[in-house]
Amino acid sequence: MKKIVLLFLVFQSLCFTAFSQEINKHISYGTIYDYLDELANMRVIELNSAVKPYSYKLIGEKLKEAEAKQELLTKRQQKDLAFFLKDYNKLYDTDGHANFLGKEFSKDYDPSKHLKKRLDLFYYKDSLFAFTLNPIIGATYSENKNGTAWHRWWGAEVNATIGKHFGFYFNLRDNGVKNILIGPNYLTQDPGANLKPGSSNKADFDEARGGITYGWKWGSISLIKDNFEWGNNYNGANIFSGRQPSFAYLHYKLKPAKWLEYNYIHGSLISGILDSSRTYGMGSSLRQDFIPKYMAANLATIRFTKKLFVSIGNSIVYADKYIQPIYLIPFMFYPSADHTQNGAGSNAVGENSQMFLDVSCRNIPKTHLYGTLFVDEINLSKMFVPHQQTNFLSFKAGVRFTNIIKNTAFTFEYTRTNPWVYVHPISSITFASNNYNMGNYLGQNSDELYGGIKIKPFRGVTLDAGFSWAKKGQVLAYQQINGVNNNAGTPFMQNIQWQNKSLLLKAQYEIINDVFIFASCNFQEIIGTTYGIETYSPAFYYGNTTTVNGVKVPTNGNTITLTGGLNWGF
Repeated sequence: MKKIVLLFLVFQSLCFTAFSQEINKHISYGTIYDYLDELANMRVIELNSAVKPYSYKLIGEKLKEAEAKQELLTKRQQKDLAFFLKDYNKLYDTDGHANFLGKEFSKDYDPSKHLKKRLDLFYYKDSLFAFTLNPIIGATYSENKNGTAWHRWWGAEVNATIGKHFGFYFNLRDNGVKNILIGPNYLTQDPGANLKPGSSNKADFDEARGGITYGWKWGSISLIKDNFEWGNNYNGANIFSGRQPSFAYLHYKLKPAKWLEYNYIHGSLISGILDSSRTYGMGSSLRQDFIPKYMAANLATIRFTKKLFVSIGNSIVYADKYIQPIYLIPFMFYPSADHTQNGAGSNAVGENSQMFLDVSCRNIPKTHLYGTLFVDEINLSKMFVPHQQTNFLSFKAGVRFTNIIKNTAFTFEYTRTNPWVYVHPISSITFASNNYNMGNYLGQNSDELYGGIKIKPFRGVTLDAGFSWAKKGQVLAYQQINGVNNNAGTPFMQNIQWQNKSLLLKAQYEIINDVFIFASCNFQEIIGTTYGIETYSPAFYYGNTTTVNGVKVPTNGNTITLTGGLNWGF
């Protein structure tokens, strides 16, 4: 047995020679994602931006790639690079030492001979083991004519690696809110949560994320509970948006060639539907259990040129049964697999499958052109017959211009989602978890026009201005009359129930790594039917006029929201 173990370890040391831990940087940490996007748009680095989160390993590699081309960067970008490298230099530091808030514990450690590193609450590294502990603390405060709202959170985050291949991380935070602004029905890009309602419109919730990863030179496998995002965007993805509360999933990432990357996940979703067959008496109460619900998805990304990436994939949501082995096969076309498993004659016996396409082009200097197509259902023979079509599609197209004006980016993006996308007549297999739609935040029968300007005048300072015009039409209930479904030929936004014109101004400064102060002002005009407004917007955003700093602003339905806050950690 010892010989077998020894041979296995020798084999690994021969085959896997690079540092390959795949601990992820959460998708909410926008500054590093935006910085890498900026470098890619300027063609300093190559980047597949269709799949997020990025791993520490990937981010470190891209920063080192940019470090070798500093002559292509502006002075502000060079300062940003040095700042971010303080965090990711830890990947390349091999000497053993420990510190607490920057105070070194190792007697023979000389900081002047080592790479500069960020400030951590506690950091330790030797030739085998690395460990980082940081606090998470933050708060936001918002005020408009309708009252006040706040959100506070605190917790801790641990990142650790063992050897060159194993990674572990854990992130726990406790949250409290006043004036609940998130929920499955609210049309907002704020992350969702499983709330525990309190009194006076207050609520608490906690969120735990983490996982274990194993990486090698050309791939990784992870079992994690976290958020992820698929689809290029600057204003909300329409394949997987990552907005729902995190859920557990198995993730394979393979990159066997420079021109090919393959991602696969199998996740355990939260159906939120009680299973009556497993509900039983427990004294004076009932033991309740949810119907099991799962999802499998894959995405193959092909790099046709150094700046052109095309991704194609598919997914399936299935429920009412335990994990099916066929959906554990990463290289599978799940709609056809579903036909084999359940037959192709009726939606009542099948599962809910989807297909998607994403294109990212940076061949034009300082320009990122991108588009995403999400296919829930389509019938090619009837797609141009208005009263019979079942074109259940969501698509996004956009462009970002970077550094055409120094340290400035301009973004224009349009998203349209047809009726019946992301939904299903069988409630247990909708494209949702915890009742949050996993696709575009506006859901079915909607569109949005977005334009934004981002200015970065100094290291760590970001000034944002973004205008959004979002609309949502009537959502019909699925019916079957005389064996005929009512979902064919549904017109796009025939009756608009909700409309939001929003101008967001935001200023943010990253003081040290992961520590932010920020303030924003959001001008909103929300109109529509009574049902639409009450269903899709919290009462905090109702109103006709708002007084800010003693100045009365005639707004005709606008709400001006002032928000400020502090955040340490993600």
